[in-house]
Amino acid sequence: MRFLLILLSFFLVLSCDKDSKLNSDAEALDIDLEVVRFDLQFAEASPEELPALKSKYRELFPDQVPDSLWIAKMQSDLQQEINTEVQKKFTDFDEETKKIERFFKYVTHYFPNYEIPRVYTLAEEVNYRQKLVLTEDALLISLDNYLGNQHKFYQGLSEYIAFQQDVKFLISDIASVFAKQKISPERSRTFLSDMIYYGKILYLKDFLMPFESNAAKIYYSEDQLKWAKANETQIWSFFVENELIYSTDIRLEDRFINLSPYSKFYLELDNESSPRIGQYIGWQIVRAYMDKYPNTSIKELLELESDVIFKKSKYKP
Repeated sequence: MRFLLILLSFFLVLSCDKDSKLNSDAEALDIDLEVVRFDLQFAEASPEELPALKSKYRELFPDQVPDSLWIAKMQSDLQQEINTEVQKKFTDFDEETKKIERFFKYVTHYFPNYEIPRVYTLAEEVNYRQKLVLTEDALLISLDNYLGNQHKFYQGLSEYIAFQQDVKFLISDIASVFAKQKISPERSRTFLSDMIYYGKILYLKDFLMPFESNAAKIYYSEDQLKWAKANETQIWSFFVENELIYSTDIRLEDRFINLSPYSKFYLELDNESSPRIGQYIGWQIVRAYMDKYPNTSIKELLELESDVIFKKSKYKP
């Protein structure tokens, strides 16, 4: 009985941590979200039905692409296999639709002038570098990138890349492309500026997807998140002692910011470290700033210079 009580308390703590920033006003909003399973319609269409499909979804058929290429795609063995695997995984899209709708409720709450795009699901050719496209009026989701990290389509990918080919990261992917449209890409050449840029993206995720785990926000496993938390003080000391904070060495991006299997301290512990640790530290700096200045609006935060955020945050893990 004691073990069960401890276990229950543990899960309650996790739940509270995950749901601590849920916004009742955002949750109560009614929004109009349209999701089109275009992947199914394209898979079921014959070459003779292509003109009707193009007429119905003009926005999905660029003028420069001739019909012959679309027909070749329809008849391709590879495309038919992709269609089969996508339909097997996503027999329906109801659960994902609920999460996308919930995400856009939060977007509408914090960005009331934002026009919610129509959502299209696609079955493409496994381009992990572009899982999503978000325009003013459309969100295109390539479902072939969300079949699970063990799927045969990803066997040629590095493990750390295949790890992110999972539907559990769908909302995080949507939030990332949205955030990058709201945050100016212009920044100074310093390592600090890079950290704060990604810290803003992750902090915006705190607001827009509070119903998802922190691990999902930063594309970590739970163990990677635990490692980052447990070693935060030592990581920061390493950055300070090696004078990396204001360094303009572009190699720091590959070591601590960009997609990789682990962070590169050039120490024996590297293989055990969590990847993209600079993004994690930037997230904590932005959180520290907002803890000190809770009345700062999201819009104001996104416009603040990295140096201002860092100095006023008085970040010290």
